[in-house]
Amino acid sequence: MPGRLLRGLWQRWRRYKYRFVPWIALNLSHNPRTLRYVPKESKDKVISDEDVLGALLKVFQALFLNDFNKQSEILTVLPESVKSKYQDLLEVEHQGLKLLENRHQQQSTFKPEEILYKTLGFSVAQATSSLNSAGKGVFVTKGLVPKGAVVSMYPGTVYQNYEPIFFQSIGNPFIFRCLDGVLIDGNDKGISKVVYRSCNGRDRLGPLKMSDSTWLTSEIHNPLAMGQYVNNCSNDRAANVCYQEFDVPAVFPIELKQYLPNIAYRYDKQR
Repeated sequence: MPGRLLRGLWQRWRRYKYRFVPWIALNLSHNPRTLRYVPKESKDKVISDEDVLGALLKVFQALFLNDFNKQSEILTVLPESVKSKYQDLLEVEHQGLKLLENRHQQQSTFKPEEILYKTLGFSVAQATSSLNSAGKGVFVTKGLVPKGAVVSMYPGTVYQNYEPIFFQSIGNPFIFRCLDGVLIDGNDKGISKVVYRSCNGRDRLGPLKMSDSTWLTSEIHNPLAMGQYVNNCSNDRAANVCYQEFDVPAVFPIELKQYLPNIAYRYDKQR
């Protein structure tokens, strides 16, 4: 029994040590691959914000059209110009369809990962990591990822640096610190899951969802919402992706916010 307990503690430590600041400080020089020099926050961009926004809109819009027959409540509160835009896009996709109201009877829907492949040329999924004791990882399951492509999003509750996160952080390896001190809790279990669901329900405006909570389940609607499982590089393997921060603009289409896998801890701190 003591041996099993010690092995369990050792395995937890091997996963957690990469987030333990004193250990990181003492071991930085042992793994130069983990060091990345950034002169200024504004220069920490691999691709432009416009390219990031364009990729997200492309995927989200395709997801919206794929689920069009389930969007009837949302469509009732959208302006006529927005509804007409989506109807025109659907007409382009389904040239043989005559009546919009009969579309849901004839349209075949695709899985979210298939939509991702159709729009960006690749799909990703969670699986057991090839790194020892690294738990889950994210793998390309179909297609090829071009350089500079958006491959995932880091989901979770967004905390300002002065907001309480102590209890959520206990034993939590998924808390990510942004350059400006903002924290993102990407844990899909325990109290973190409860907090996210609560905030998600709080910000809902009738049929309009301000964020996506399906990343907490096995039925993920946004196939990009698995960035918390992307592992860091190791001494043996270099990183093949890079983290980049992006603030969703205030003019982001409200009907597509249902696919955003982030929610602010405080209702008055949207970003």
